Amino acid sequence: MSKTWLAPAKINLFLHINSRRSDGYHNLQTIFQLIDYCDELTFDITKDGLINRIDGNKNVKEDQDLIIKAAKMLQQETDVGLGVNISITKNIPSGSGLGGGSSNAATTLIALNELWNTKLSESKLMQIGLALGADVPIFIKGRSAWAGGVGDVLTAMNLPQHFFLVVSINKHISTKEIFSHKALTMTPQIGKISNFSELIEPHNDCLQAAIELESEILEVINHLKSSYGALYGPRMTGTGSCVFLEFENKRDAMVAYNNLPKKWSGFQAKAINTSPVYSHT
Repeated sequence: MSKTWLAPAKINLFLHINSRRSDGYHNLQTIFQLIDYCDELTFDITKDGLINRIDGNKNVKEDQDLIIKAAKMLQQETDVGLGVNISITKNIPSGSGLGGGSSNAATTLIALNELWNTKLSESKLMQIGLALGADVPIFIKGRSAWAGGVGDVLTAMNLPQHFFLVVSINKHISTKEIFSHKALTMTPQIGKISNFSELIEPHNDCLQAAIELESEILEVINHLKSSYGALYGPRMTGTGSCVFLEFENKRDAMVAYNNLPKKWSGFQAKAINTSPVYSHT
């Protein structure tokens, strides 16, 4: 019998790169805001030990798919003899800074840990997830959170249930290219969660590098600056390429969405503090 699980997107409300690390990662500070815009993953457990992607994600080679990598890592870690057939319905655009691939990997680890009855702890799943990508642990934790370290030191936060307009230029930006780009800025000051609103401006240190790689991001920002009712100016999430606006009510978010030029795609989503990954069908 198959079961379907939701893999939510995230928005970085700000992103500060504090320093480079010797392991190739960067120390950062950010707030991960989960939103109710999700991919759907369906798992059908098999007894043959094989891991198959039977539908979806066709534009990603199977040996590069984080879903498949996550399943294989869990299988190797636990020596489980079971397999799985996986289908995915993609809604979150890839290379967008919304964490879709990381969320898919986290959902796979959580789902198969239950369905294979491997009984690994959350901390062990996060350890496996971190090897797949710096954003995977937030989706395993399943809570909107303040993050430090490489994004894996997490403090859950209850954030306002605001509405977001998210706009995509339909272009994929490489995280690796962003972090090696000469235009990447740094914020050496370390903020504190207790007063982040005063100490930390809501900016993204990856923005200028992303604009130099895809200048259309700046076009989106300039267009959204005129939107009525936004709580802040337009911001980019993660390493790009999606730009978002935050609103107190859904009506203003929908007005801004309806005013989008046709060349860009977008969606309206609501902030959530707890991931639906732990409420599956």
